Amino acid sequence: MINRRIGSRQVSAIGLGAMPMSTAGHMPDEAQSIRTIHAALDAGVTLIDTADAYTPSHTDVGHNERLVAKALNSWSGDAGAVLVSTKGGHTRTPGGGWGRDSRPEYLFQACDRSLKALGVESIGLYFHHRPDPQVPYEVAIGAIKDLVEAGKVQMAGVSNADPEQLRVAREILGDDLVAVQNEFSPRFRTSEPEIDVADEIDIAFLSWSPLGGMGSASELGSHHAAFGEIAEAHGVSPQQVCLAWQLARSPRIVPIPGASRPESILDSLKALDLRLSDDELARLNSGR
Repeated sequence: MINRRIGSRQVSAIGLGAMPMSTAGHMPDEAQSIRTIHAALDAGVTLIDTADAYTPSHTDVGHNERLVAKALNSWSGDAGAVLVSTKGGHTRTPGGGWGRDSRPEYLFQACDRSLKALGVESIGLYFHHRPDPQVPYEVAIGAIKDLVEAGKVQMAGVSNADPEQLRVAREILGDDLVAVQNEFSPRFRTSEPEIDVADEIDIAFLSWSPLGGMGSASELGSHHAAFGEIAEAHGVSPQQVCLAWQLARSPRIVPIPGASRPESILDSLKALDLRLSDDELARLNSGR
């Protein structure tokens, strides 16, 4: 398994985004979700990403965190070698909607709730989930710094941040800032500037929805012809081409594809063995 660095930890270059296992509309049963997590861990994945807001409804906050904890507790391997990242500051509202709350008092409550859901005394990597227009960014990130200093969080990250916010977070968190998590995929390439800043300040870039989201991952090759044609030439899936393309973009990128079946994450991990030519990468980068 190829590794990449997140702060002081070496983790698998492809992680598992656990959101599909707790999202209303396409939520698999618990047993299937745990089989999927176990398959990823058995194959060498050492990074699992979750969030308190990954839940079927606002009445079950922490659903995905509890699921991840249950899977790790029932796994036969060394769960201590797995880095679990979670997030706070994004909320669920009645009717299946999403909200934001970055007040320091709320972030402390959210972190304590995540500690309980995950069954740990300190969270390995904790992200500020999404900027809140009602709370100055400096105040929100200051609360994350306080969580680190309180020992509730070992390493800190920011998610859905722009370059200016990344620099603010670096100024406040210093070396405690180890990662940014933004959307990046063939259909969503506007996070290129954040990748460049991550390279500049030497932090990891976790790409969420790297395959374009659950609804379009299976159609990646038809929606983005270059990925489908290059996949056919290599005899692999377009998803593997997509992840290999991201891994080649920067040594700090760690894609975290979602998966609801063992077969899906195992296919994604085959991207680690796929080598794309300079010409192929140039074509994929151009979007042609």
